[in-house]
Amino acid sequence: MKALVLKDLEHGLEYVEDYPRPTSKPGWTVVDVRCAAINRRDIWITKGMYAGIRLPVILGSDASGYVDGAPVVVNPGLDWGDDPRFQSRAFHILGMPTDGSFAEQVLVPTANIYPKPKHLNFQEAAALPLAGVTAWRALFTRGGLSKSDRVLITGIGGGVAHLAMKFALATGADVYVTSSNNRHLEKALQLGATLGVNYRETEAWDKTLKAHANGFDLVIDSAGGAPYARLIKLLDFGGRIVSYGGTLGPVPSLSPQVIFWKQLNLMGSTMGSPRDFSDMLEFVSRYEIVPDIGATYPLSEGKTAFEYAANGGHRKVVITVKD
Repeated sequence: MKALVLKDLEHGLEYVEDYPRPTSKPGWTVVDVRCAAINRRDIWITKGMYAGIRLPVILGSDASGYVDGAPVVVNPGLDWGDDPRFQSRAFHILGMPTDGSFAEQVLVPTANIYPKPKHLNFQEAAALPLAGVTAWRALFTRGGLSKSDRVLITGIGGGVAHLAMKFALATGADVYVTSSNNRHLEKALQLGATLGVNYRETEAWDKTLKAHANGFDLVIDSAGGAPYARLIKLLDFGGRIVSYGGTLGPVPSLSPQVIFWKQLNLMGSTMGSPRDFSDMLEFVSRYEIVPDIGATYPLSEGKTAFEYAANGGHRKVVITVKD
């Protein structure tokens, strides 16, 4: 079958036309892939910036396609385990070490296959799973979002942050965003965000937010690093902050006094449970939420797609495996 294969880190991705097709086994099902989306995880793996890399492998965590003629999407989180509070030690993500979705077929656990939301085309559906379940769990399962909340979402423009904003707006929450890109901020305002602040254009970005919102009930963050301590101070009494990433690394100068005096809740969140995924799909269908797509490429131009995704901003890049 045709596939985009990472054989070694030195030579990078290779488009092949004779990769062995997956063989079905009990409890697993072969999905005929229509579309697959690139995530930052895929890019990091090609650069060797990911733990436990095993090669060769077909990358790709997000997929939409068919099973016996029925349109489906795939939950990319494998072996979550029995405890909904956190993933098992066996948990891993489709697309390394398990062969992923940048191929004509992908083998996944049958339980990880769900009907495609009817309002989404295959490209849009492929852009939803990983970012959608991550945003859902951070906002609702961990963050306990309610429509009366004032919510701050950092790094708007990224796939997870953008969907988190759309989810929060759909509930009626008051949403504020930050970004280093004014186009992303303008888009967020058009969709209904109350305020967007460019943290590269003003050193006092936190003071600007404080002046407008006075305090936040919930902050959703993917960066960590030095700004995290400022986010903590922006929380109102009893506020919650949920971290689903740490691109800026460790947090310096974090004051425990602020945490205990304001009765704050600091939480982490990774991907989501099967229940999270199912609830996310129901929510997306109810409110007809559509992921944003920045560009599409055929499978044969997969290397170009990765280059665009790595350098062309945060919007989702989708690979069309079959028209």
